Amino acid sequence: MYHVATHSGKFHADDVLAFAMLKEFLSPNLSLTRTRDMTLIEKADIVFDVGGIFNPENGRFDHHQKTYEGPLSSAGMVLNWLESEAHITPKMATTLRERIVNYVDDVDNGRLFPNPSTPCFSTIVDSFNHGCNDLDAFNNAFVKASQFAQTMVRGFKIEMEEVTQAKNAVKEAMLQAEARNSNMIILKEYIKWKPAYFELGGAQHQTEFIVFPTLQNTYQCVAISPEENSFAQKRSFPTEWAGLVDDELSAVCGVHDAVFCHKNRFLFICKSQESVFKAMKAAKLLTED
Repeated sequence: MYHVATHSGKFHADDVLAFAMLKEFLSPNLSLTRTRDMTLIEKADIVFDVGGIFNPENGRFDHHQKTYEGPLSSAGMVLNWLESEAHITPKMATTLRERIVNYVDDVDNGRLFPNPSTPCFSTIVDSFNHGCNDLDAFNNAFVKASQFAQTMVRGFKIEMEEVTQAKNAVKEAMLQAEARNSNMIILKEYIKWKPAYFELGGAQHQTEFIVFPTLQNTYQCVAISPEENSFAQKRSFPTEWAGLVDDELSAVCGVHDAVFCHKNRFLFICKSQESVFKAMKAAKLLTED
């Protein structure tokens, strides 16, 4: 079992995130000491955000001392070490840097100040400190904050795994759409399609819609955005469908089992896939040989 140490008292996003990544990628069974007693700190296998030493080979990851002039917080330091020791893949490390670690490094080192009206990881972690009036209370709150952080980290890991698993299915569906000269992608089940789609060149692909079954025994058709992080659509559902549900929507789109069309015209749901196709053909949205 690894024995890890960090400082006691109030905590920040970087030490919480560093501990969460160690638990997720190094070992779930870490022995944690939160202290400022150097005698105890020196006994630890891994020390982060305290101790005045940055020496990855010896498991030391502090960034507060004058001798360290780099851009990292303890979170960035620990992530680099996990990658260099092959506890984490380069792709996963890049994902974590882009999604959370670089931000935490920037905030902790004063290069970025969180917007107080926009919840973010750093401000959420800080909220766990509130109400703590002694070291035991801070220790308990640190554990809770690190559990929250580990849930996020694990979510990023699962998301990446889902995208990898989805890539082959999305690629095949895109090729099938090309063979049909269709602007519709058909999936047999819901998968994490959007990252895979755009990684495979979806922004330039001929497809404009994607349809798949839902857990509610309906079929959901999505108007694909022109780029991954966009609320726009390559092609939208008709204005007259916007915001309608059930019988009212069915009457307008010409099928008997329409369920819902989002008011922003990017989502259309029917109880059957056949009805999705029928309504879209009637609206001249579906192109297919």
